[in-house]
Amino acid sequence: QVQLVESGGGLVQPGGSLRLSCAASGLTFSSFPISWYSRAPGKERKLVASITTTGGRTIYADFVKGRFTISRDNAKNTVYLQMNSLKYEDTAVYYCNAAGRAPDNEYWGQGIQVTVSS
Repeated sequence: QVQLVESGGGLVQPGGSLRLSCAASGLTFSSFPISWYSRAPGKERKLVASITTTGGRTIYADFVKGRFTISRDNAKNTVYLQMNSLKYEDTAVYYCNAAGRAPDNEYWGQGIQVTVSS
């Protein structure tokens, strides 16, 4: 079965850093563009960053541009989100998403909590 497992979240002070990982299994990882989404308390889920299958192109939401970096290691079936200069507003549950070419070929991780607090 397809499984996406996020790790690396936790509690961090404002201005600090975290690196999230998303480990995939049960799919051909290198065939999937990967995205990170976040959902803050009481808010809708929103796109944070995306990366193409080869890692050749990335996109970022305006609110994380210059602070976050998405990357992938297809040999390890893993995608990363390096989060620097964290702000209180970054507090959210972060989800890994693998989007296939077919509408029903889409998978989500269970989410992982990131809390930015002093």
